[in-house]
Amino acid sequence: MTTFADRPTDTDSTAGTAPAEYIVLDERWSTHNYHPLPVVIAEGEGAWVTDVRGERYLDFLSGYSALNFGHRHPDLVRAAVEQLERVTLTSRAFHHDQLGLFCRELAELTGTEMVLPMNSGAEAVESALKVARKWAYRVKGVPDGEAQIVVAGSNFHGRTTTIVSFSTDEDARADYGPFTPGFVVVPYGDAKALAEAITDRTAAVLLEPIQGEAGVIVPPDGYLAEARRLCDEAGALLIADEIQSGLARTGTVFALDHERVTADLYTLGKALGGGIMPVSAVVGRADVLGVLRPGEHGSTFGGNPLACAVGRAVVRLLSTGEFQQRSTSLGARLHERLSELVGNGVTAVRGRGLWAGVDLAADGLSGREAAEALLKRGVLCKETHGHTLRLAPPLVIEEADLDRGVDALAQVVGRE
Repeated sequence: MTTFADRPTDTDSTAGTAPAEYIVLDERWSTHNYHPLPVVIAEGEGAWVTDVRGERYLDFLSGYSALNFGHRHPDLVRAAVEQLERVTLTSRAFHHDQLGLFCRELAELTGTEMVLPMNSGAEAVESALKVARKWAYRVKGVPDGEAQIVVAGSNFHGRTTTIVSFSTDEDARADYGPFTPGFVVVPYGDAKALAEAITDRTAAVLLEPIQGEAGVIVPPDGYLAEARRLCDEAGALLIADEIQSGLARTGTVFALDHERVTADLYTLGKALGGGIMPVSAVVGRADVLGVLRPGEHGSTFGGNPLACAVGRAVVRLLSTGEFQQRSTSLGARLHERLSELVGNGVTAVRGRGLWAGVDLAADGLSGREAAEALLKRGVLCKETHGHTLRLAPPLVIEEADLDRGVDALAQVVGRE
């Protein structure tokens, strides 16, 4: 009888293989829906990664906030390994011993009442949209098929057909129609436009408390509080997409907490999986999420034992407040250093905590060129929208390494 140990394994090794060979493989066999920087990462630990040649790089992107706790945080790896040795998937046809604990602990961390676990961030957003519509028909009394959801321009909530239906990014929308109806788009940060868009057919308002893909755009003071007031006045739900901004990235559990505003539903993802598993969730009011009944929504992998075990470890890390504090203190350092670059190759800096959008001078390097120049100096980040860099160092980064990354940026933009 053949055992698992007897079966042949893949003996391919990265040793001695040039980065270009991997890039050629990617270009030949992988669909070209990304334009990555020319670095081939083989290992990661904390705020640092190592490529196939053994060269080390400082990670200033954190997987778009999926790696808030850095690469291979030992507590998260331990939780994953322990669960891998027990059971990884049951489907939701059966109960398992991690789901209820994960949901309770996440609800307690976020101050919410109920959790709907999913996998990707886009799935969480899609789930929140479905729940909001069902709530509008069953509870608010909106006529069937007439529910509307108000969203903000320049948003990024994912890449499914429904989500790109209300994107204002033509690259995200082109050639994907016909689009899903029922969405009203207004300018981000414009409270007057938001008020004018809300009607008795409005099921929900969906907003990012800080727009990440758009360039880490922080809305005007009072905007989010006014969105809450308008939703209350109209009997509509406020949905906060905290997939990038949440889980300590800005110094609080939710970015919305900075404004002392509470949403009815929050979408979470990225950091919830600790950079190990795709884990997402919708968290919020029980009377809203409670509109779902068996058979009306689901996911084979959503809430699987391995995901829940890793998610519980993430919640434990956040429950101490250490990472919120690190983001606050190191974020102050980051923004202080970045502000010194304004007028010296940088025209504006925005953000909160360890998250920043850096606008480069139009007569200087493009965002892509700057990212490539930083790569040569051992720092990894990525451009967005032409002349903007998005910085999101892991929350485990040391201050000296944070300074190292900003020093490299100063050299690239020509200040030094």
